[in-house]
Amino acid sequence: MSVIDPTHDQLLEYCAADPIERVFLEDAVRRGFGKFVGVADAAGVLVGLCHAGANLVPSGERCEELADVAARSQARMIIGAAGAVTALWEAARDRLPEAREDRQGQPVFAIEEPPPAGASALRAATLADLDRLVPACAAAHRLELGIDPLGRDPDSFRWRTASQIEDGRSWVWLEDDVVLFKAEASAWTPQAVQIAQVWTDPEARGRGYAARGMADLCRLLLATTPIVTLFVRTDNLAAIGLYEKIGMRRVLEYRSVLF
Repeated sequence: MSVIDPTHDQLLEYCAADPIERVFLEDAVRRGFGKFVGVADAAGVLVGLCHAGANLVPSGERCEELADVAARSQARMIIGAAGAVTALWEAARDRLPEAREDRQGQPVFAIEEPPPAGASALRAATLADLDRLVPACAAAHRLELGIDPLGRDPDSFRWRTASQIEDGRSWVWLEDDVVLFKAEASAWTPQAVQIAQVWTDPEARGRGYAARGMADLCRLLLATTPIVTLFVRTDNLAAIGLYEKIGMRRVLEYRSVLF
């Protein structure tokens, strides 16, 4: 085994072997952001990989051999398939900040057949929605990561939210200035799209809006992409119930180590 800087073709071949688990990695390859370091066998075939950017995203086997990459990074989190994260974290933890949270066993869901229509008013977000979406996205971010992005860097967060809209990766169901449902695509490849930042304003919860919006979003995305996937915290029982209700199935587990 050897640690290598993989080629573009090597990366795409590796990601194609598991389009759900590696959806973020393939999206990063295609969009050209972050740095990749791989572990190759004697034949030069990638068996493990790590994307180093704002987060460390390991995948596959022998990720413990990438501990030096983790130690040199300024990442705020290690996130990915549970086995790969565990291997990298255990090998590098003595050289990384102390974990403020360790989320094990996060279920990853996927769906390949369109669920029944939700009869929502879901639509692609536009920049006219930006002022309403920024606080909703910030609230979802704060709930997920325990950090208020508007307190840390409001201008950058507003720019990222606008970029999601401009890239066609943001959807919303908005009525009377209330977000009944919204979500973004955190990764998108020809084979799979990963949904994140699912949110319904607190005053609209418990009325079935989220299930209707998610069903219609899955239908919309499955018209052009074979698989819709997402992952969720183990303690978010309401969300887990929602995803199971519309027919999503558990396919693997992620682990997140937050610094």
